[in-house]
Amino acid sequence: MTHPILALNHINKSFGPIDVLHDISLTVRAGEVLCLLGDNGAGKSTLIKILSGVHIPTSGTIEMDGAPVSFQSPRDASGRGIATVHQFGGTFPLMSIGRSFFVGAEPTKGWGPFKIFDRKKANEIAIKSIRDFGITRIDDGERLVGGLSGGERQSLAIARAVYFGARVLILDEPTAALGIKQAAHVLRIVNQAKKKGLAVVFITHQVTHAMAVGDHFAVLIRGSIAADFKKGDKTREEITDLMAGGSAMAELEAEIESDAHHAHVA
Repeated sequence: MTHPILALNHINKSFGPIDVLHDISLTVRAGEVLCLLGDNGAGKSTLIKILSGVHIPTSGTIEMDGAPVSFQSPRDASGRGIATVHQFGGTFPLMSIGRSFFVGAEPTKGWGPFKIFDRKKANEIAIKSIRDFGITRIDDGERLVGGLSGGERQSLAIARAVYFGARVLILDEPTAALGIKQAAHVLRIVNQAKKKGLAVVFITHQVTHAMAVGDHFAVLIRGSIAADFKKGDKTREEITDLMAGGSAMAELEAEIESDAHHAHVA
């Protein structure tokens, strides 16, 4: 059996005396969607930053294709084919679709000091890349990104990441701020990315959206993996109860600590 594209082995992360992640081990394979579920404060953001090279783990290892890797910066992670798309897509509302697609890596024409941005080529590539994901209603690369829906902006960012060589696509709450129709649009794009052989890490707190695309699920509670299971192993209600259990446990522990403090004072 081939190695997972990405594997986390016993990852821990502390900031001074504060332990944020505890013994995180996860894998994601080509053509698989790993859904990372958890409420606010579960540790999802810290884990994303480790995967994208913003934070270095305190201990533990990361492997790609079975070989150890070390990300000292976001450039290291992107160089390995890891692309992170955040909630609002990382696109630029006042830029055209073609310009936003290539920002920082613009195609040019001409020679030497006479090189200029090749607007026609940028627009053609951007529109073709978007259409490769089945989005046909966007056909003008000169259109401003700000005129796109939230779902379309997410699609543009995902198409851009794939064009520039992403092998692992990390999607940070891509449907959180979207309506039902726009969220469905993004979920279709996620399935398209899976069909293209990408490994997708889909971070969300919305169980219904996770179940629509996920193959592999992990529930993160207070920095630890509370459950790790495959599609079909648990119902939506069971997953929701798992996530709620983390909040309930935190509240219970706070009550116990408060009661213990008052008893000591008394």
